[in-house]
Amino acid sequence: MHSERDAAVAVERRIVLLGGGFSLDPDSPLDEFVLAGTGSDCPRVCFLATAGGDAREDIAAFHAAFGRLNCVPSHLSLFHDIPDDLEAVMANQDVFYVGGGSTANLLAVWRLHGLDRLLADAYRRGVVLCGVSAGAACWFEGCLTDSFGPLRELHDGLGLLPGSFCPHFDSEPDRAPMYIRAVETGSLPDGWALDDGAAVLFRDERLAEVVAATPASTLTRIRRDGDGIDMRRYEPRLLPGRVDGPRADHVG
Repeated sequence: MHSERDAAVAVERRIVLLGGGFSLDPDSPLDEFVLAGTGSDCPRVCFLATAGGDAREDIAAFHAAFGRLNCVPSHLSLFHDIPDDLEAVMANQDVFYVGGGSTANLLAVWRLHGLDRLLADAYRRGVVLCGVSAGAACWFEGCLTDSFGPLRELHDGLGLLPGSFCPHFDSEPDRAPMYIRAVETGSLPDGWALDDGAAVLFRDERLAEVVAATPASTLTRIRRDGDGIDMRRYEPRLLPGRVDGPRADHVG
């Protein structure tokens, strides 16, 4: 039997995987989808640009995009102007939004500074974790990445979500066949492939919703099935707003 204290501390864990956002399209409705899911009228959103080496232009683009939205934007840098008290910064946020770049470098730097532990703690407190490309792949056990140059498997994710992940499934020609083959052979565990222009909400490590900014974009579930593969494409809910935004290649 659950006590009143257990009920009081129970929170919903949420991760949003983005196939876009401000870094691909400044007018993308995917970012507003993230904010709407926080339950706050004016959420505090902290941008982590670690995967891109905390490039100042990426941080400036985030502030330009989120400064127009109903939120309180900030950023946390581990390359420039590192705060004295990371825990204090991490304790005062509603969303951590992770940018694209090198998944392998992101994981190494986070672990060096203890940010992996702090993000896991925030997740369990109900803070929304989200990200694009590397910022989506990092939450899984493994992923397909070009962090090392050519596409290859990475088996060193944070493991907050089970299985594996592949970003840019529809926009980079080598991604789909290589990811499908990796799952089929067991090189990567069963997982999820996300198109650019789509976003996915996981609640308590379970798929809750698939949305899209473009009609053709979606999520694909890829599972090993005997000696073959089982693939399921989900019907997304189309978000209002611009549906023909530009795309760009991002390391993931």
